[in-house]
Amino acid sequence: MGTSVHVKEAVLVTPFEPTPARVLTLSAIDSQLFLRFTIEYLLVYRPSTTGLDQGVTTARIKSALAKALVPYYPLAGRVRAKPDGSSLEVVCRAQGALFIEAISDRYTLSEFERAPKYVTHWRKLLSVYVADVLKGAPPLVVQLTWLKDGAAAVGVGINHCITDGIGSAEFLNSFAELATGKRGLTELKPQPVWDRHLLEPLHLRPPVNNSVSHPEFNRVPDLCGFMTRFSNERLAPTSITFDKRSLNELKTVANSTSRPSELLSYTSFEVLSAHVWRSWARALNLPSNQVLKILFSVNIRNRVKPSLPSGYYGNAFVLGCAQTTVKDLVEKGLGYASALVKKAKDKVDTEFVKSVVKSVSESRASPDSVGVLIVSQWSRLGLENVDFGLGRPCHVGPICCDRYCLLLPVFDQRDAVKAMVAVPTSGVDKYNYLVRSPYS
Repeated sequence: MGTSVHVKEAVLVTPFEPTPARVLTLSAIDSQLFLRFTIEYLLVYRPSTTGLDQGVTTARIKSALAKALVPYYPLAGRVRAKPDGSSLEVVCRAQGALFIEAISDRYTLSEFERAPKYVTHWRKLLSVYVADVLKGAPPLVVQLTWLKDGAAAVGVGINHCITDGIGSAEFLNSFAELATGKRGLTELKPQPVWDRHLLEPLHLRPPVNNSVSHPEFNRVPDLCGFMTRFSNERLAPTSITFDKRSLNELKTVANSTSRPSELLSYTSFEVLSAHVWRSWARALNLPSNQVLKILFSVNIRNRVKPSLPSGYYGNAFVLGCAQTTVKDLVEKGLGYASALVKKAKDKVDTEFVKSVVKSVSESRASPDSVGVLIVSQWSRLGLENVDFGLGRPCHVGPICCDRYCLLLPVFDQRDAVKAMVAVPTSGVDKYNYLVRSPYS
């Protein structure tokens, strides 16, 4: 079977105007070991109904990228470890971001109405995979692929050491507004802010409370060959949409299964992540005494005092962590699991953030993978608004569907969320059944 995507052009795009030549230090949060990878987005756009000129559109998007790299010039630099190995830095010499134009003779819009057939099924929609983000690769790769039916796919790879989900979504919306002419360079909102020193130990006074616990960094015993299973067994992608009615139903179930002392007002994120966690755990048939964790990012921009400035696009999150045994997670119901998630989220304050910064700076603390389900909320980043002049994307998701659960926006359904996660093949049918059964 021949390749489904053919690259027409791959070129380094440099900033439109001269930018500062300097070396910028990344924060302790940016430099964490577990962030040394590429965030990979896939945005798919419907075919134009007005006879879009593909050549003109490609040139316009490429030109907008060069303009966006002026205020966001670190994305045209290169990330490396500091000579003393203490943290990371960005060498800014306007080296450029990679822009790729491609065409597909196989993919059409309908391809993205369901989960991919296998984990890497859409890999070629971002042809460059960066295995080591510290080895001189461009921190930003953008691939525009014209699909067989006239639809378009924009694949984006962005170095997680430089930015987080919120920061990368702000960049993509600014990039898109430059492509449509909606805003000029001086009119971008928010204006990007570097200021990585704000999350450095020297800037944050030492934590007052040294007894803050960090279960996200603690290891739990592997009682069932957990890591071996995820390494050796084929993972099957799943994709389930929860509309407003389904989410309200989950909230009702969570409240009805909560203890009287824990009757709380749950958010959609809390009940959905708890529901996915329980369904996943039950589908995997793990030992009842295996300790499981759910990890999720908590935005700290407004949780630290003083709050971070608008436009701060560095990594500004810490990991919330709830943990319990398989037995309790399964038997105590959705209310119990939702309360665990809520409590883990609510404990994140300035002192907690200071403690994380101290831990990752001094001991290079990093989360383990045993018994862990990671949930990442892309549904509130604003990715669904990224319009390059092609309209709003009708599909927003990852390039590869992996063992991390992504909560995604749903086209034209503001209150709906799509949960996408790859599950070991032996448990995928049970997972699909359970996750669709709120009362089970």
